[in-house]
Amino acid sequence: MQSDSLATEVILTNPRESLGILKLDWTPQPGNYLDVEGTTYAVLERRHRYRFKAGRYHLYKISLFVQKAQRPLEKSLVAGRWVVGDASCDYNAHSEIIRCAVNPDGPCESCRFYENSAKEV
Repeated sequence: MQSDSLATEVILTNPRESLGILKLDWTPQPGNYLDVEGTTYAVLERRHRYRFKAGRYHLYKISLFVQKAQRPLEKSLVAGRWVVGDASCDYNAHSEIIRCAVNPDGPCESCRFYENSAKEV
């Protein structure tokens, strides 16, 4: 039985080097985290590679561009997607990759710039 998973090349962005080709049972999106040989990486970009075969283009490989990262301890669910940090703060970037401009490394809990976006009137 042949696996439905595609070959996925994992490429470190800086310094640019290939970390290898993996067969994954899921499709990482930018903002997801991936563990390769005991090291955690954040997915920055995903590119699809196609081949022309039998008169059609076929997806044959995915390239993931990654950087070393630590999985964030603080996450919030916003509109069906997970973002880093406390999304109720005015400064939160609502991004899967970066928390905010004033305190990108966190944590949100003890941040002196925290301002709740749900202000009472």
